Amino acid sequence: MSRRRTRPTPTAVTDRSTRRPAARADRRGTPAGLRLLAGVVAGTVCAGLSALPASAAGTEPVVSRGVTIPSFYNPPSELPASNGALIRTEALPLGLSIPGLDGRPMPGTATRLMYRSTDSAGQPVAVTGAYIEPSTAWKGTGPRPLVAVASGTMGQGDQCAPSFALQHPLTLNGDTVSVGYEALAIYRLLATGAAVVVTDYVGLGTTDRVHTYVNRLDQGHALLDAARAARAVPGASVTAASRTGLYGYSQGGGASAAAAELQPSYAPDVPLSGTYAGAPPANLTSVMKGIDGSALAGALAWSISGFAQADPDLRAVVEANISATGKAALKDASTMCVGDALFGYGFTKSNKWTTSGRSIGDIIAAEPRAQAALDKQRIGTLEPAGPVRLATGVQDDIVPHAQARQLAVDWCRKGANVTYEAVKLPNLGDRILTNHLVPLITDQGDAISWMTDRLAGKPATSNCWTMPLQP
Repeated sequence: MSRRRTRPTPTAVTDRSTRRPAARADRRGTPAGLRLLAGVVAGTVCAGLSALPASAAGTEPVVSRGVTIPSFYNPPSELPASNGALIRTEALPLGLSIPGLDGRPMPGTATRLMYRSTDSAGQPVAVTGAYIEPSTAWKGTGPRPLVAVASGTMGQGDQCAPSFALQHPLTLNGDTVSVGYEALAIYRLLATGAAVVVTDYVGLGTTDRVHTYVNRLDQGHALLDAARAARAVPGASVTAASRTGLYGYSQGGGASAAAAELQPSYAPDVPLSGTYAGAPPANLTSVMKGIDGSALAGALAWSISGFAQADPDLRAVVEANISATGKAALKDASTMCVGDALFGYGFTKSNKWTTSGRSIGDIIAAEPRAQAALDKQRIGTLEPAGPVRLATGVQDDIVPHAQARQLAVDWCRKGANVTYEAVKLPNLGDRILTNHLVPLITDQGDAISWMTDRLAGKPATSNCWTMPLQP
């Protein structure tokens, strides 16, 4: 299931835009729920307005669904020796920016970056991202702090990379739909005077491999190494002494939660002052059931493709049980962004992709090797470093509320400093993503205020004692 690309012939363009499903949904027949969801996402943006394969060393452009990926995203064949080491940087023009009174752009000056990390197999990997030096002064104590942001689900195509979305907040070309909805949280964090570094995760943007969607180790490592890389960005004001926060919702919530657990062993040099984990997919067995047949069913294809690439045991099970139709869907989805997946695979059930007609979740549950591979992705087996704020919508049926709450319970039992926030909202529509998406907005202000206090050195008080009373 690996999608590693070979080096294109000289002057040729590798065109991934042709990888579309044979039975792609007719947009004229898009369910009302998806139209509602598309409106909510668009409104959010408006409101906040191992050795690498040989191809990695090339400079030929890759085209993903009609979008040319800059050669910057092609990793070199040789990587630095240390995690977090910068490979290259370049100026990154922000798509949403205005000139400030002092001549500096608001909300800050951005730099595109590529740095080294380590993947779940223990092999070196190049990861891209972006660092933003804010125009606003830091008014708290100590040097300017840093927030490492892990984006929510953007997709699996390279054109969906969060750093690319900072430059192109809306990509809409008839072949792909990508919305940079994380700009709202990023710009609000910059307004506090904190610097921000954003990771693209492993394989998202970089053209050498498939994005390993919701892989605990890949995401946690990439986020921590982004914080390391930020210190070396030319012109950056953050230093090794800067307080550091981790921030993420949904896929990003899982990444920040995993990074908080991994920090003591993997990156003790990154001083964590606080972690925000919103709607974290901590138990993928539960989450797979939540997204199967939902508006975000395409995300199931992303996770299966990513894990099949990274884990031989899961790859064997996938190859033995996925039908020709399913394999075509996984290949096609691997170049999609969220918008494409909503229109192309919204409400698809995974039993349409298997040879037996069983769901992918049922197949994995029946295969001990595959279930063991998924169990290794469980977040909550380690105590997180520093205080953590975990928020989950009580009506969330995509990244189910119960498994996110269980993560808070698991951490509390380990003695962690946990602030648990159950976001109470009415049911806003089953399986159409709104129960998952709306808490992203409603909790954002409180999450950023909590993070700002941690970056200012204010202590956090755990509310673990309230867990028996919390929904």
